[in-house]
Amino acid sequence: MHSSVINNLLISNKITQEDIFNILSDLLKKNIDYADIYIQSIFNESWILENNIVKEGYNDIDQGLGVRTIFGESTGFAYSNSISLKSLLQSSKLSSKIATNFKKSVLHPFCSVKKKQIFSTINPLNSLTTKDKLDILLRVNSTARGYNSKVIEVNACLSSTYEEILIASTDGNLATDIRPLVHLSIVVLVENNGKIESGSSGGGRRTGYQFFLSSKIGENYIDYLSKEAVRIALINLFAKETPSGSFPVVLGSGWPGILLHEAIGHGLESDFNRKKTSIFSNKIGSQVTSKLCTIIDDGTLLNKRGSLNIDDEGVLSQKTILIKEGILINYMYDKFNARLMNTKSTGNGRRQSYKNLPMPRMTNTYMLSGFSSRKNIIESVDNGLYAVNFSDGQVDITSGNFVFSTSEAYVIKKGKISYPVKKAMLIGSGIDVMNNISMIGNDFNMDEGIGTCMKEGQSLPVGVGQPTLKIDQITVGGTVK
Repeated sequence: MHSSVINNLLISNKITQEDIFNILSDLLKKNIDYADIYIQSIFNESWILENNIVKEGYNDIDQGLGVRTIFGESTGFAYSNSISLKSLLQSSKLSSKIATNFKKSVLHPFCSVKKKQIFSTINPLNSLTTKDKLDILLRVNSTARGYNSKVIEVNACLSSTYEEILIASTDGNLATDIRPLVHLSIVVLVENNGKIESGSSGGGRRTGYQFFLSSKIGENYIDYLSKEAVRIALINLFAKETPSGSFPVVLGSGWPGILLHEAIGHGLESDFNRKKTSIFSNKIGSQVTSKLCTIIDDGTLLNKRGSLNIDDEGVLSQKTILIKEGILINYMYDKFNARLMNTKSTGNGRRQSYKNLPMPRMTNTYMLSGFSSRKNIIESVDNGLYAVNFSDGQVDITSGNFVFSTSEAYVIKKGKISYPVKKAMLIGSGIDVMNNISMIGNDFNMDEGIGTCMKEGQSLPVGVGQPTLKIDQITVGGTVK
């Protein structure tokens, strides 16, 4: 355990581990199956660049605690934005009102969760001086504007969080964690003869701001991200209209894994499958994708945006094979759904803050590499689309139907990338698309660290990744026939 977290969240607030133990012991004497305490402090910082100057910078601190009790399929929950013994006792009392009877149960002595540190405990807010942080944004501005004369506007946001958590539960777990996170997002506007288009890029990791001072493809990472936003904007500026129809689509490596995340990943979260509202319900052991596909959720990747040392229920982060060679192997579980489905948590119990209940959520979700080269995949397409980047999308978990919009895409003609197109929409069903994958590249990449996932109003950082892959047929919504 982190002694600094014990000091900051317990000792400085006049709470002892014995207090935590006694409260959980009292809860366990009631007719409940499980209870846990979640204590958290979050430090946030953001700096915003607009119109050549850093216009805004702010810091905020949020801290509090939540107490959850579970009885069967019923959950009691109460939280407070005050960390004190009084608020802990009050929240405990309120959350346990789901229990009406009493039973004799004994809480075993706490066992600290022994974990491998997947990322550093650095506080990113203190990792650079204020001047250094502003210099990052000013460099974004000068690099983007200097890269091409058609750039008319540059907007950027540099942000970080530093989070400390403590989790104690009636199954004897006591765990702490420290979670840093930095993020840089860039949006540029370009103009040509009165026509304006935008492009965006960004990156992030669970580390300090120094990450942005590293190199990428032989140049400073800040410069790389700035030029990438301009590059995409320029492509859209001169892009043609998208042809519509049903034809082969090649997905690029890295960020296009967001389609995998939305169209497949959410359907493999255990709450949807327990309620039998997912298209993947009752399909463990069945073939659900092309035999070329192996899909994994892995919270143990070093420093990645979606990585965790422990989840928000104190369970060690894991590498979980979800689909192996097309066969559905496993779902992603939190403690609540795992208990009701007679299995164990996979370390996917996540929550946005102490104000929210945990639920099964993805961490870093990706598809493993295949054996084809990107060149051979593109050459195999006579007439189709090459989707390199996506902007947004949505999916229906029950049906698996999705709609995704590209931010960078090209028409493929006779095995060659022909010309860029704009406003391309990919429309289909997750299972149908995954069964139509006929080639998988050997060029696996994770995204740069920009993923944010929304579920039931809770926003969490995630990672996605995949190699280049070919979908034999998918509906493309375009602007011309």
